[in-house]
Amino acid sequence: MPTALVFPGQGAQYVGMAKDLAATVPAARALLDEADRVLGFPLSTVIAEGPEAELTRTDVSQPAILVASLMALEALRAKQRVEFVAAAGLSLGEYTALVASGALGFADAVRLVRLRGQAMQAAADAVKSGMVALIGADEISAAALCAACAHGEVLQVANLNSPGQVVISGTAAACERACAVAKDHGIRKAIVLPVAGAFHSELMAPAADRLRAALATTRFAEPTVPVYCNVTATAVTSALAVPELLIAQLTRPVRWADSVVAMRAAGITAFWEFGPGKTLSGMIQRTVKDVETRNIDGAADVAAF
Repeated sequence: MPTALVFPGQGAQYVGMAKDLAATVPAARALLDEADRVLGFPLSTVIAEGPEAELTRTDVSQPAILVASLMALEALRAKQRVEFVAAAGLSLGEYTALVASGALGFADAVRLVRLRGQAMQAAADAVKSGMVALIGADEISAAALCAACAHGEVLQVANLNSPGQVVISGTAAACERACAVAKDHGIRKAIVLPVAGAFHSELMAPAADRLRAALATTRFAEPTVPVYCNVTATAVTSALAVPELLIAQLTRPVRWADSVVAMRAAGITAFWEFGPGKTLSGMIQRTVKDVETRNIDGAADVAAF
């Protein structure tokens, strides 16, 4: 069965994730220990014990989710051969997918997502901003709402998650205006998301500049399988293409639903989600039919596989 490995993005974290993997799978524990060394602080302790407020910080949650997701993959690999023909991840998860594909080294990925989180937090602190989930919207209706409510400020489509679920991103005032009139635009519901700022919008341009400098000194290898990137929803097979796509990802929409459709069109019929939560599996099931989804989060999932 042609299989894609998929990896979650920010927001999937929870205190205690991967704790049982660290305790029972030496290869998984080794990743956690390496992350602590690379970062210079005990990420392992924050993941295992919290506090939740610390784990939720953008600059902590991003490396934490990446590490926990790869620990789950290593745990399954310790049990059996893992064969896959593609990889993808939601926003932050794209870095995890690049590691899984062999395009990016683990230590480099940990460093990059830590810096990415710091840069995104700094950009969010600079302008009061946020994100709004639109239920019952498509890209056209979401874009029309943004155009009507921007009033010269930033407000744009940020995430195309699945049919009927679009996230917009922009200044706090623009987000407020959008929430107030969403139903007038035929959108069933608008939900303000508990995020630090307007991710995947032009307000993240300062973060993109910081990330560009870090990526310029990072070595990428040719991926062993295609990685479907967020920005274009197409398969990336060249290391040379990766840095610019990761930079663009900060200010442009995450085309997750389109990526899933593209993978299904390429013949993929199974999606295995590694890491905390089951968010991606739900999105995939709402986007394409006749596919298998599986979740590998903790030791029980590995044992049951």
